[in-house]
Amino acid sequence: MSVGDKDVTVLVPVYNAMPHLHATWRSLRRSRGLELDFVFVDDGSTDGSLAYLRAIARCDPRVRVIARSKNGGIVSALNDGLAATNTPLVARCDADDLVHPDRFALQREALLSIDLDVCGTGIRCFPLVGLGGGLLRYERWQNGLLSHDDLMRDRFVESPFVHPSVMFRRAAVQRVGGYRDVGFPEDYDLWLRLAEAGACFGKIPRVLTYWRDHPRRLTRTAAYCEVDAVLRCRLSHLGVSAVPPGRPVFIAGTGDDGKRLARHLPEHGWPLQAFLDISPRRLGQRIAGVPVMTLSDALPAIAAQGAVVLVALGAEGRRGAARAELLSSALVELRDFFCVA
Repeated sequence: MSVGDKDVTVLVPVYNAMPHLHATWRSLRRSRGLELDFVFVDDGSTDGSLAYLRAIARCDPRVRVIARSKNGGIVSALNDGLAATNTPLVARCDADDLVHPDRFALQREALLSIDLDVCGTGIRCFPLVGLGGGLLRYERWQNGLLSHDDLMRDRFVESPFVHPSVMFRRAAVQRVGGYRDVGFPEDYDLWLRLAEAGACFGKIPRVLTYWRDHPRRLTRTAAYCEVDAVLRCRLSHLGVSAVPPGRPVFIAGTGDDGKRLARHLPEHGWPLQAFLDISPRRLGQRIAGVPVMTLSDALPAIAAQGAVVLVALGAEGRRGAARAELLSSALVELRDFFCVA
C-alpha cells in the first residue's frame, strides 16, 4: 500500500468523559514517530466534554471534533467517526484510556510491513486497586494471543482484541459494513466478520495500551455486553463460518458455561447429543436431557455423526487441558472442535 506522510487517524468516541479526558488527550499528544490526525466524536455529552474538545481543537489543527446533539450510542458514534476519516489506517482509543508514546508508530509499521488488516497491542488494566481476578486473567489471555493463528483459534472464546488497542485498515472495515448495531458487542461482531472475510490479524507483543477499568465502562454497563449477548454473538458467527444447522453437538464441560451454551443450541438448529466430562461424579448423569460421557466413550459417535465438540470450559487451565485431550484423540481444531468459553 502506498501511503503518504500522514496516514493514520486516531478515532476517539466520547460520552461524559471529563473525569479522564484530559489525561487521555495528554497521553495521545505524546505519541511520536509519525504524523497523526485525531477525530473525536462527542456523543451528546452533558459534562463539559464537548467544550473541552472544542478548546483543544482550537489549539491543535490535527484535531477534528464531531458533535452529536444527543446520545445515539457507541455504534453510530464510531460509524460517524469512521466516515469522517480520510486516512488508510485508523487507530482506536477510548476517552478514558492511555497509550504508550510509540504505540501508533509500531502498529503502523506492523500493518504495512506484515500486511495485516487489524493490529492490536498488549494491554495493561489499571488502576490495580480493585481489579478482580477475572479481569487479570483476561489480560493474561489477551497478551498471550499474538499471531494470526492464535487469534483465529481463540476467536470464539472471547473478543480476540481489546477494542481501544487496535489499528486497522479502514478499507477492510468498510468492506464488511463497518460497525453494526445488532444486539452484540460491536467490536467482537466486527472482528468475527473480518475473520469470515479472510482478514489477517496480528498483535504487537508489548504493552502499549493502558485500559482503564471503572464502574461506568461500557463492558460493565451495556446490555449488549452481558454474558448471554456475547454468547449469542459468538454462536451466530460460528454458525456462519463453521457449524451449519443440523450438525450434532457434544459439549465439553458440565459447569455453568456448558449449561448456558446448551440453552442456546436450539436457536441455531444444533441437536445436543451429550456432555463430556472426566469427573466420575458426573458420568452417567443426565443434563438437559442428554447423558454425560467421557471423550473416549463418545469418540465413535462423534466420528459416525460428523459431530462437533464445543469446549465450554472457562476456568483457567481447563480449556488448555481439554484442547490437548481432543488433539491427542486426532480431532482437528476449527473443524472437529471449537473452544467457545
